[in-house]
Amino acid sequence: AMQQFIGQSRWQDEKLLQKHWQLVDETLGEDDAVYVVDESGFPKKGEHSVGVARQWCGVLGKVENCQMGVFGAYVSRKGATLVDHCLFLPEEWFDDDHRERRKKCGIPEGTTHKTKPQLALERLQAVVAHGALRFQWVTCDETYGRNPDFLDGVAGLGRWYFAEVPHNTRLWKTRPQTAVPEWSGRGRRPTKERLLPGEPEPERVDAIAAGLGPEEWQPYQIKEGSKGPMVAQFAFVHSVAVRDGLPGPDVWLVFRRGLSKDPELKVYLCNAPFDTPRTALVRMAGLRWPVETAIEEAKGGLGLDHYEVRSWLGWHHHMTECLLAHHFLVRCQKRPQKGLLH
Repeated sequence: AMQQFIGQSRWQDEKLLQKHWQLVDETLGEDDAVYVVDESGFPKKGEHSVGVARQWCGVLGKVENCQMGVFGAYVSRKGATLVDHCLFLPEEWFDDDHRERRKKCGIPEGTTHKTKPQLALERLQAVVAHGALRFQWVTCDETYGRNPDFLDGVAGLGRWYFAEVPHNTRLWKTRPQTAVPEWSGRGRRPTKERLLPGEPEPERVDAIAAGLGPEEWQPYQIKEGSKGPMVAQFAFVHSVAVRDGLPGPDVWLVFRRGLSKDPELKVYLCNAPFDTPRTALVRMAGLRWPVETAIEEAKGGLGLDHYEVRSWLGWHHHMTECLLAHHFLVRCQKRPQKGLLH
């Protein structure tokens, strides 16, 4: 009966997720809470599970046969839990050789290949449209931070992203001048703006970091760790993002490095207003771990990665049940002990 309920029953998990968002807001909700986008792999040995393919699996730290899920987590000062999920289907699953497997796995008709940033944005749009879950910030790693469409989509929802980006990302430190070229009188009249002659090219973010003086780096406490306060150096630069080779939105360029002799440099872009306190930006830099912890808890104690279903429906049903279970435990922790049974 359980196998049939999870793998074949036609109940709609979207309705349950919407109620879940409402309950999470009751338990953990804050106006300046954070929606964290992350992904997690599920190693598989066979070829029949929906979406399985050889792809990068962070759990194993290498390319391996696995399924990949995109998850959303909710983080506030009151705690953290998982709130959303979707299955990533690699591009190869849409070729003719996979036609029969798509049918056997019950992938809905009309489903098309979408990148992880596209899936994450679609799910984020659904959460915002529902309106029950309050949050102002969206954080993500480089997979999503390097994707301008995802970042602009977050901004279009009225949310502030704090996105890690690769070191080869390019920005302007000041907004360059652009103009539509004058028409020469031949051919089509120009309509697209271009950089004016003599305007600088955008710079790599690691080059910008290397050019900062010692006085521009300041220590901040990120969070309380198991061995005491976690402290790192931060630098903040007002900059201009690149969109199709032209200046785009004004953004914070945030650098973070440890206090060791050869510290690792992490780089973030953020579209929050320039009067946002820098302590708020530092707080965002330390909020990657709650989603990792929530996924570990769900896998280690709730069976997030222990399932015997191969279908599209079964995968999403199982993930929904695990999300509900994780929040149930978080909610119990928030109640007085005498009230657990009421």
